[in-house]
Parts: sequence; structure tokens; C-alpha cells
Amino acid sequence: MLSAQGFRIVLAMGVAALSALVGFLLNGDLQVALLLLVGAVASVLVVAIGGDPAPPPRDDAAAADRDPAFGEVIEAIAEPVLVIAATRVIAANAAARALLGEHILGEDVRLAIRHPAAAERLLDPSEDHSAAPIHLVGLGTREQRWEMRVRTLETGERVVHLVDRTGSYTADRMRVDFVANASHELRTPLASLLGYVETLADGAGEEPEIRQRFLKIMHDEARRMDRLISDLISLSRIEAEKYRTPAESVQLADLIPQVCAELSANPRAGDLVTEIETVAPVRGDRTQLSQLLHNLIGNAMKYGRPGTPVTVSLRSEGDTMVRFSVADQGEGIPPEHIPRLTERFYRVDSGRSRSLGGTGLGLAIVKHVVERHRGRLDIASTVGVGTTVAVRLPIEPNVIKP
Repeated sequence: MLSAQGFRIVLAMGVAALSALVGFLLNGDLQVALLLLVGAVASVLVVAIGGDPAPPPRDDAAAADRDPAFGEVIEAIAEPVLVIAATRVIAANAAARALLGEHILGEDVRLAIRHPAAAERLLDPSEDHSAAPIHLVGLGTREQRWEMRVRTLETGERVVHLVDRTGSYTADRMRVDFVANASHELRTPLASLLGYVETLADGAGEEPEIRQRFLKIMHDEARRMDRLISDLISLSRIEAEKYRTPAESVQLADLIPQVCAELSANPRAGDLVTEIETVAPVRGDRTQLSQLLHNLIGNAMKYGRPGTPVTVSLRSEGDTMVRFSVADQGEGIPPEHIPRLTERFYRVDSGRSRSLGGTGLGLAIVKHVVERHRGRLDIASTVGVGTTVAVRLPIEPNVIKP
């Protein structure tokens, strides 16, 4: 049985023979008829040897639409993915359309991703550079940072993959800021120490009063450096244990009086007022919770007005949580500062904080301790009235509420 191609060849040769016969009948010239027949047969053989004619250029967008697996694969990718033919977008998953707009299908990719570096890469399909990522700023929001990678498929289309690197960029920036701030905080007292040492070495220490004053300043600056280094070490340890669940059973009703007793040397210790209820123990790290209490009560004593009460309270909240809070009657904090209070080295009033011995890390430590204990930190403040910091912690599992 003839194949489709064989049938077409036989049909074409029959048409060629018929054309030669018609030519002979019209002209009566046998040689002309033979030439027509030979030419027609040669054309048929050339076509037969060359195979079927090349198919018409495919419509890439239609091809992508006709292949359901193709669409399913790119839709399964959570990050933005586009497929382009030459410079035209022929497919885009939901994430890409959400980022760049629904109109990008069929559009020039340089209009979809409006970025000079991206346009340069997309116009250069060279395999030598296809693996190198391009970093983009400005897609989505101004704060977002994207990494664009381009791969060329065997069929000639290219896959454009966008990876959101905003989180990594933010973490890197926080790391750089942290190192810069820590260096500054350490350099300031160190410079003061060096200055006074040099002054004493030049003979200023010969007078007892000047010597004592300088030595006191040097001692205070050294203590300030010691507090800062201690807080940096504490913060590092807490972050290292962030995902390790605390294993101790801690009774806050016993820990709070102990911390208050340790703060008895503070000039404002007499302003402390405790309102402690009997509550269920919490599953926690006793050392870290003690540090949390020291930081919160110490802050309230620093920033509250002298002679006004600093109220420390502990009570149950529902059947699963305990609530510890510290309230002062200080100057209060403007609302625009409250979201940033737990950032490292953030201060509402830098001069006042340093003069009171603050390192700028107290509330950052509190936040990390609360997060490790799977609790919640709330800060409420009214300017001119005071500030209340509340911590909610889950009680120890399998403990019956007293």
C-alpha cells in the first residue's frame, strides 16, 4: 500500500505526463513534449528526494497554549517565570503576571521588564553569559531586589527566571548596619579612654583632684564598653539558640522578686511596686528570662520620672498564657518611634540614653528572648503619661492552672 508521500509522487508524475501529452497535441512537436515531461519528472524527483516541504513557521504562543504540560510546569513555580521567543513573551506564569502585569503576554520583553541591564542581557542570547545573574532594582516596589537568570532551550526559546532577593539584601544591610553601629559604639568610649590616658601621661595627673576626675570618667567609659560587649555576646547567644526550644520550668512569680532584689542598689529601687499573682510556670530559659526582666525593669527605672511608681505585674491570661508587664510614668514615646524600638542600637534620644548607661541593645535582646519562648511583646506609650511594656508567654504544657 502506497504511503502518503508515494501517492503524491505517482499523482505528480501522472500530471506531468498529461501536461506533456497536452503540449504535444497543441504544438505537434514531440521534442518539446519530451522536454516538458523530463523537466516535470525531474522536479517531482527533487521534491521526493528532499522530503516533505518545511512546515510553516509555528506560532510559539499557540504552541505553548496547546501544550498543557508546558503551562502546568511554569505555573507550578512560585517565582516569576517567562518564556520568550526572540524578544516576545510567549508564556508567563501567575507570579510573573502578578509582578509585571497581565498585559505582558505577546509583548516585547524589554517593555515587560523595564531595566537597562535586563534589556542588554535579553538582546544578547550568548550562552557564554547566560548563567550569570542580573540584579534588578525597581520591579514591584522600590525596596524589592530581584535576580534575573536567563536560559536558552534547545528549541531556541529562552526562559527568564526572576528570584526575589529582597530578604537577603535586607539581612545583608542589617548586618552591615549592625557592624557599623557596634564599631561606633565601641569606638566612642575607647577614644575617650585613650584621650584621658594621654592627658594623664602628659602630667595632668599630678593634681589629685584632676587625676580622680579623669580616673572616674575612664572607669565609667570602661564600664560602658563592658556593658556593650556583654550585651553583644548575649544577643549572639540568644540568636544562636533561637530555634532551640527552652527546656526548664520557670516560675515567674519567684523570679520577679529575685530580680527586684538584685536591682535594690538602684537609686529608684524604692519606686518599685509589684503586683504578682500565682500563675502556672512557663517552659523557658531561666537565665534569658532573668535578663529580660532586668532589661525591662531597668529601662522603666531609667526613663520614669523620679518619685513616680514603676509597676511590675504578673497575672494569668486565659488558660494558656501568663502576662508580665512593666509600667512607668515617664515622658512617654512618640508613636512614630514605637515600631523601631526593638531594632539594634535604635534610640529615641541618643544623648539621654548614653548618659543613662544604655547600650541600645536592651529591647533587641528582649524581642529575641520573647521570640525564642514563642511569646508576644507589646509596647504601648502615651507622651506625657508613660510607657507600658507587656510580655505574654505560653504556660508549660500539661500544667494545670492553679
